[in-house]
Amino acid sequence: MFEFLSEKLQVKPPKEEIDKIFEHLQTIYPAGEDPWGLSLKKARKNMEMIWPFYRNYFKVRVFGQENVGDEPYLVTSNHSGQIAIDGMLICIAFSLEVKPARILRPMVERFVTGLPFFGTWASEGGAVLGDRQNCINLLEAKQSVLVFPEGVRGVAKNTADFYKLQKFTRGFFRIALSTGTKILPIAVVGAEEFYPFVYHPRKIARFLGLPALPLTPLLVPLPSPVDIIIGKPYEAPSELTPESSDAEIDIHIKAIEAEVKRLTEEGLKNRRSFWANVKKEDKK
Repeated sequence: MFEFLSEKLQVKPPKEEIDKIFEHLQTIYPAGEDPWGLSLKKARKNMEMIWPFYRNYFKVRVFGQENVGDEPYLVTSNHSGQIAIDGMLICIAFSLEVKPARILRPMVERFVTGLPFFGTWASEGGAVLGDRQNCINLLEAKQSVLVFPEGVRGVAKNTADFYKLQKFTRGFFRIALSTGTKILPIAVVGAEEFYPFVYHPRKIARFLGLPALPLTPLLVPLPSPVDIIIGKPYEAPSELTPESSDAEIDIHIKAIEAEVKRLTEEGLKNRRSFWANVKKEDKK
């Protein structure tokens, strides 16, 4: 689907810009595949394929780049849009729009890694099975990891529940504590409108062994303009440990959840209308 639409858009990414980014990335990542399957060569090809959608179809804007330093983060986002296009756009943003450039390692569900062709494609671009130890190992290797603490519940929402943040799980915060990693809260606004009419038959999804089964009349996502808003890093108190009680952890989970909600609401207030002339509204 992406290759077909990319040809229709007939737009190529700026070669000099991509060259410069990957010259920097080559100083960080191995020339071949890393232990999780990342290949810089394949990652570049993926980026070049996705770039026309990022820039010209979804017209992504990024706010808050100044909040990102030259260090690894546990990037924590709301989840929306029915399928993981939001994660793909976030990863491109952190390669193209954030300095220094980095390849985010998104944690994905097990069923994604098992999909024919797509699972390999995702791994080559940086995706990793959402296993606790994988996440810890990546952070200890000074790589930034993307997590969605809402889990599948974030994307498996009916239309009436769009932009309603689901309860965050605790696992990501305990991982941040065990690795001493700062949490970087972000919000994505615009992805819910990719598929504006959605129904989730949850019983059927469970029967089929699927985490979600979105039913929508649309086959391809609508070109909804997307904004990615990056908040300030959140550092857990030094007195907490991964073995701290749920009650102690929950105070901070709620604070991070509240910040992602605030960033989402801020983005919704400044959201571009779907049919707007984006060129006139792109001024920050």
